[in-house]
Amino acid sequence: MNAPARPATGPVLVTGGAGFIGCNLADRLASDGHEVIVFDALARSGVERNLAWLKARHGSRITAVTADVRDARAVSEAARDAKAVFHFAAQVAVTTSLADPVEDFEVNVRGALNVLEAVRSRGRGAPVIFASTNKVYGDLADVALELSGDAYRPQDGRLRVRGVSEARPLDFHTPYGCSKGAADQYVLDYARSFGVPTCVLRMSCIYGPRQMGTEDQGWVAHFLIRALEGEPISIYGDGRQVRDILNVADAVEAYVAAWRRIDRVSGQAFNLGGGPQNAVSLVQLIGYIEDLTHQKIELSFSDWRAGDQRYYVSDPSAARRELQLPEPLDWRRGVAALAEWLASERAARASARRRAEALS
Repeated sequence: MNAPARPATGPVLVTGGAGFIGCNLADRLASDGHEVIVFDALARSGVERNLAWLKARHGSRITAVTADVRDARAVSEAARDAKAVFHFAAQVAVTTSLADPVEDFEVNVRGALNVLEAVRSRGRGAPVIFASTNKVYGDLADVALELSGDAYRPQDGRLRVRGVSEARPLDFHTPYGCSKGAADQYVLDYARSFGVPTCVLRMSCIYGPRQMGTEDQGWVAHFLIRALEGEPISIYGDGRQVRDILNVADAVEAYVAAWRRIDRVSGQAFNLGGGPQNAVSLVQLIGYIEDLTHQKIELSFSDWRAGDQRYYVSDPSAARRELQLPEPLDWRRGVAALAEWLASERAARASARRRAEALS
């Protein structure tokens, strides 16, 4: 099938553009000279600060649309003249999906379809690059693990060295896994069925500046925030579960590269993470945070949560090869930089509160 003519001019649409990764991408795109439409429902606490930051940095290059991706008309209007679409807007927490699977479906599946249809129906092939998740591979319960100190690792040496590749069969667990996995597959199929140039990036754990981490999502920032506030940290499971973590600047580079090379990678999905060299268990990360903050962190432990992976480390070799990505930032340097950013943000907010109280 021949792809429709691609728009050469116009803004770039970033759905969920006030969120953590979305605002970092919007910042990069605006810095590169693009006009950017930030489409966001502003439903998550703190994201309005990200939007204000973008506007302060880039002025008229940032156009804000406060709307929900479930609103097909609003999505269609925002995408009307877009030369590219990056789709980040989503319900992002497994726990929330278990509490309200219908809303999870509506946001993640219906929202993705609204984006795809907005591009397809206008007959102009703006690339759609979609933020997917490692949860499309399920809980990896079939992977035999062993304990190595304070971290799980696969018994299979090849998996230990390379990580989980895109050849891994899809296996959706929890409503969140199902909704993100369904959207993932719709995005790929719109390239096959309709010639819409699309690419899917299945992310592992992304961290970095402007991440407002919570217990349910953004755990690297959440751990740092709790440590800086002198508060205890709750761990689900035994804390030896392992993830590969990737700095947001490296993630943004991958998204920009996917757009740049869309003619080569359309219809493909790539695992995006820090890889085995940036793999760390929860308790290992907490130990490093204790070193950074020079204080002991109180921990509490609860049962494993539904769909939790004891081990997930991406094999990012395909993404690095096809998207021509540089080596990622070492996790220790990245986490130290995030700790500095969070501390400065905390100090700035405290100063602003003191000024407001003095004027009241």
